[in-house]
Amino acid sequence: MSVTDRKILLVAACALVDSDGRILLAQRPEGKSLAGLWEFPGGKVEPGETPEETLIRELDEELGVRTKVACLAPLTFASHTYDDFHLLMPLYVCRRYEGVAHGREGQAVKWVRPKALRDYPMPPADEPLIPYLMDLL
Repeated sequence: MSVTDRKILLVAACALVDSDGRILLAQRPEGKSLAGLWEFPGGKVEPGETPEETLIRELDEELGVRTKVACLAPLTFASHTYDDFHLLMPLYVCRRYEGVAHGREGQAVKWVRPKALRDYPMPPADEPLIPYLMDLL
């Protein structure tokens, strides 16, 4: 597949931070690509959606957490080429939200200290985001 044939996939991700400075990771469930790896929650930006709207929708659907656009602060982004697509993933930080995060779609979730993020196997696109979070928190 040539570079010009590769589709660009826009996915928004969120570093949800609790009052103890821990970051929420979600484990990709069986049956999905990269199953078993840990990632920052989020999802594919649908047509007509902004990345912030995607995160508000995905955090509620996947984790039962509600937030607002004003509570999502852009931090950095990942740009990673997989075999059949190129992923562009803005990463936001969210410290203000309502609800108790839990895996509403059967996925495991875990609150992790920034210095321990590297202890969890992650998709290749997520790994380069870790230093930004370690510097921030």
